[in-house]
Amino acid sequence: MIGVIGGTGLYRFLPDGAEHRTVDTPYGRPSGPIAVGEIAGREVAFLPRHGRNHEFSPHTVPYRANLWALRSLGVRKVLAPCAVGSLDGAAGPGTIAVPDQLVDRTTTRPSTYFDGGGVHVSFADPYCPVLRAAAAPHADRTASTMVVIEGPRFSTRAESRWYAAQGWDLVNMTGLPEAALARELKLCYASIALVTDLDAGIESGAGVRAEDVLAEFRANLPRLTDVLTKTIAATDPTAPCDCAAGDHDLPVGLDPIRA
Repeated sequence: MIGVIGGTGLYRFLPDGAEHRTVDTPYGRPSGPIAVGEIAGREVAFLPRHGRNHEFSPHTVPYRANLWALRSLGVRKVLAPCAVGSLDGAAGPGTIAVPDQLVDRTTTRPSTYFDGGGVHVSFADPYCPVLRAAAAPHADRTASTMVVIEGPRFSTRAESRWYAAQGWDLVNMTGLPEAALARELKLCYASIALVTDLDAGIESGAGVRAEDVLAEFRANLPRLTDVLTKTIAATDPTAPCDCAAGDHDLPVGLDPIRA
């Protein structure tokens, strides 16, 4: 199966008639039941990151349960659409980007399955090249660096200007630890980022407001859904890559038959 983790504004993706599965994990329940159905001839498992009614804020999303649940169902490749702010005035609202790098500015989130033992995980290239190649032809931008902040507050103007001065392109609240956990589970993972706003330090207006982000996401949801569908159609679920070839062992407790 190909997994899709829907971000802010994307709470349903599969057509009517999808099967809904409730999954328990060692880390509790995921954000909601996982819908399983077919998109573009591929079997797809869809999970809304924030819950079906947006009941989870970015810092309270059960990231470990979400990735564990998807893998336990047989998912090995994960597409992760999300809403982002732009740190580049030339990439305004409506831009769809496929980032290739991450910067972690989160502070309080459980960020690993390895709470004991001497384990190190390679993460130099955080996104799967196979999934990025499938998504890139349908995006406006590819080589982009996304900085992930703790939230739930948006950035100050000074923070925003600082992020931009580092050469970072996008700002988001959910890209980590999600991507790192996917790598620990040896899952292919790629983000498809929809720009909903210019971050506070890039424009001189009132700053970023949640209602404006949601409105912009809704306005661009048909195109984002189209990009997702085309990416799924272009993805070979069995295509090999290095994401599953890390030198660390899988976390203890995964079903060995599905590992």
